[in-house]
Amino acid sequence: MVKLVTAVASWATVLALVPSLPRALSLPGLAAVNAQLREEIARREQAEYERRELERHMLQAQKMESLGLLAGGIAHDFNNILTGVMGYIDLARAELPADAPARRLLTEAARNTERAADLTRQMLAYSGKGRFVVTAVDLTALTLAAKSLLEVSVSKKCRLGFDLQAGLPACQADATQLEQVLMNLVINGSEALGGAAGEVTVRTGAGWFEPAELRSAGVHDRLPAGEYVWLEVADTGGGMSAETAGKMFDPFFSTKFVGRGLGLAAVLGIVRGHRGAITVDTAPGRGTRVRVLLPAVAGPDLPTPAPAAAAGWRATGTVLVADDEPVVRQVAAGMLERLGFRVVLAADGREAVAAVRAGGVDLVLLDLLMPVMDGREALRDIRAAAPGLPVLLSSGYDEQQAADADGLAGFDGFVRKPYRLHHFVTELRRVYERRPAGGTIPT
Repeated sequence: MVKLVTAVASWATVLALVPSLPRALSLPGLAAVNAQLREEIARREQAEYERRELERHMLQAQKMESLGLLAGGIAHDFNNILTGVMGYIDLARAELPADAPARRLLTEAARNTERAADLTRQMLAYSGKGRFVVTAVDLTALTLAAKSLLEVSVSKKCRLGFDLQAGLPACQADATQLEQVLMNLVINGSEALGGAAGEVTVRTGAGWFEPAELRSAGVHDRLPAGEYVWLEVADTGGGMSAETAGKMFDPFFSTKFVGRGLGLAAVLGIVRGHRGAITVDTAPGRGTRVRVLLPAVAGPDLPTPAPAAAAGWRATGTVLVADDEPVVRQVAAGMLERLGFRVVLAADGREAVAAVRAGGVDLVLLDLLMPVMDGREALRDIRAAAPGLPVLLSSGYDEQQAADADGLAGFDGFVRKPYRLHHFVTELRRVYERRPAGGTIPT
């Protein structure tokens, strides 16, 4: 009986397991399991690599953004100081007779102050706020125009070659800043030769680029796919290690004994301001190739006509000067009083709006960045109080940046700090003579 019961149970078990037999036979063997494990490990390693790369790009972008904010803030404050220095120099020269010996000294002082202003422009370029006069630019034509200057800027042992493509699409950019990019890259390539004989080649071209190709620079992480024109500078120098290449756009970084300043850092800021990208291909022993890519556009963009000369111009009326820096207010007041204007001063936007509402103001010189109430808010309230009152905006940033700012549309003219007497008077005259007939705007 025991054997019979055991036999029945065994057969019952066999019959129950028969349906599971195909599934059991389909289970992978040890080799298949190992292959699946290797694939899973490779997938996780790739995901970890991509995570580290994304983290590296984010850290690089954050570093550049922080340095850009710092450079922009320093440049803004420094521009206010330079506005006072340059303004007082111009006012002193205007008071002196043409044959005064002191005029030569003041001219030299003004020339050196201009060099300081150039440094602030580089700092603003690095911060991405240095775009000035934007037009349609042909990179090949721009390079040919700068060819003679480039040839005298490289070392005597450097052979400068050009491989320029004709008929390129235009890019919407500031020609002066692109010339600075070209000059900095060529000089950097020449210095990379280290005094030995070698070659620096400048190339231009255009093509379609996907986002993955544009992401390697770390300038903008989300540039759209599209047609880009490019400017490339390649040298036959010693190249750079990955560590050195990662620092080449840092301010004042240099592999030489002493850093040269903001050369390549300014290049990065200019490209950032133009919504472009930079790719660097380098390795020890095989030179360096730097390519700047800018979005291509279609259609011409005619430059703005130059304003009329303002030599000897005089006028009457009341100008409100609103600026939080006392030295800027004093210099602007000195320039305006010399032209025959009466001047009212305001230390912030709230005081400026109150002065406009009080009446008797013919024109406003308004700073963009002020405490209590900034230029954007003040302009809105000034327009509400006196819709036709001319407003001349003043800032250390450029006009394009000001025009793009939310809520800042509607100003009539722009003077960029630090401004010289001639440029200030030229723009002031253009705006003042376009004001509504009848003089002062009633409140």
